[in-house]
Amino acid sequence: MSAAPPSTAGGDAPVLKLLNVESAYGPIKAIRGVSLKVRRGEIATVLGSNGAGKTTILKTISGIIDPRKGSIEFKGQNITARDPAFIVQQGLSHVPEGREVFPLLSVHDNLLMGAYTRKDRDGVARDMEAVYGYFPILKERTAQDAGLLSGGQQQMLSISRAIMAAPDLILLDEPSLGLSPKLTKEIFEIVVRINRERGTTILLVEQNANMALNAADYGYVLENGRIVMEDTCARLREKEDIKEFYLGMKETGQRGERRWKKKKNWR
Repeated sequence: MSAAPPSTAGGDAPVLKLLNVESAYGPIKAIRGVSLKVRRGEIATVLGSNGAGKTTILKTISGIIDPRKGSIEFKGQNITARDPAFIVQQGLSHVPEGREVFPLLSVHDNLLMGAYTRKDRDGVARDMEAVYGYFPILKERTAQDAGLLSGGQQQMLSISRAIMAAPDLILLDEPSLGLSPKLTKEIFEIVVRINRERGTTILLVEQNANMALNAADYGYVLENGRIVMEDTCARLREKEDIKEFYLGMKETGQRGERRWKKKKNWR
């Protein structure tokens, strides 16, 4: 997949802003002083290894986990520790890791569940056709129980269900998880189309750094719950640390210690 062109839909106006956010599972701190912003109309990505805290960031934004410190603003409104239902109503959709479709409901009814906050029936019908255009297999399986779909088809359905809410921002958690390279490429291409054609802002967390950096406009690198690097994705792809530790392009004779850990002074 070719690199996505820089988004100009919203300039530098942030639709989402995190400031010094800290979340924990019991005594274990999962994210530590995370600050980031997502500008309207762009795709932003958070890269990191398994266990770095990527999923925790998304769960904290969407209200599933209450942060211990820090603040979260969405469209200029403080949504820190607000109820998830309230956050959805403000225009934020969360596509969780592992899909989490309603297995005993049909594909059609899963999509309608995504639109449960909406009153514009004509708009819902248009978006239903739009998601069938993005993922034609879902139209073929519209009456089938979602639990009988393949993993890739469930991922398509989970993304489509988020679109049905007509959100301003989609949180997308590990869309490549468990999928073949071919299907991963297809889904990432659709994610870019959704962003470019609909103007939907997307915050993506992903272990597949190559796919994420090609799809996104701006990126953050998360290590042990902290943001250790950020830049445009075009520049991140050229950084030696990213090439070595995330893209598998290790320099000859390079020691396996992350260089930013030598020079980063934690607050």
